Amino acid sequence: MVFRGLGQARPILASMAPLDHDFADERWLELALTHASTGRAANNERLEFLGDAVLDLIVAEALFHRHPDLDEGALTEFKSEVVSRRALADAARELGIERHARVGSGLRGRTLPRSVLANLYEALVGALFLDAGMEASRAWILETLAEPLDQPLHREAPKNPKQELQQLAQKLWGEPPTYRAVQDFGRSHARAFLVVAQAGDREFPSAWGRTLKEAERWAAHEALLVLEDEGVEVDA
Repeated sequence: MVFRGLGQARPILASMAPLDHDFADERWLELALTHASTGRAANNERLEFLGDAVLDLIVAEALFHRHPDLDEGALTEFKSEVVSRRALADAARELGIERHARVGSGLRGRTLPRSVLANLYEALVGALFLDAGMEASRAWILETLAEPLDQPLHREAPKNPKQELQQLAQKLWGEPPTYRAVQDFGRSHARAFLVVAQAGDREFPSAWGRTLKEAERWAAHEALLVLEDEGVEVDA
């Protein structure tokens, strides 16, 4: 994949995919690579919002056609893995997005957190959608997320993230974390639950699981990933 823009025909993102895109409106590319940490009023937050919606639709459609054997709950859980912060950050690193990102002074000169990399990926999806439409967006997403899309739906919930998060929450905020169920899908024999972990005044990214207990473990795991990105020493 090669994106060209920013006033000259030079590669902005590169992967092994033989798919090039010259932005008709280079401002979309420039905006997508401008993170809110720069403090600029014109940043990529709105493009991230749009890209998130486009990404959800395209991944859901791909999984629907590729896995006719999976029910609604399993498809929901599968989609959550493909569009997770970790998967998007991995794709962003593979593409080399961070070399071209505009970030604030607090993020310069160090490895960008998963949250920022995932933000940049989603913003680029939004920019590509506005510049070239759904088909170009679909081709890029399916190419850059080919690995998580092709993996079977199978993951084991981490064993002790709730215990680790409880210890950290007690240390950082003086109280244990709580968990809140946000959504659930599917019938009684094939459910999927969406849960968020909360600690202090923080609410961390949500996570899916096939039971409430599993969803809570994954939510704790997501919280630990965020804290690790922020420099907190995490063992789990």
